Amino acid sequence: MSEFTPDVTLDNSGLACPMPIIKTKKAIDGMQVGQVLKMIATDPGSLPDVQAWVSKTGHELLKHETEGNRFIFYIRKAK
Repeated sequence: MSEFTPDVTLDNSGLACPMPIIKTKKAIDGMQVGQVLKMIATDPGSLPDVQAWVSKTGHELLKHETEGNRFIFYIRKAK
């Protein structure tokens, strides 16, 4: 269980790059500044992809964790 309460949950399980990032961007675009997105992915490349994306966009990666073959990210919309 995470200490972050997500405002939106996005399950990108089964999707390969670049779809998890494309869908994450779309979800973040529809959120308010300060809200938290919980994004779930199964693509092993998700961690470097998300890290690069938040660095480029300025959003904040609060936490990432792995549960089996699932990668879970908590991203706060920054702007």
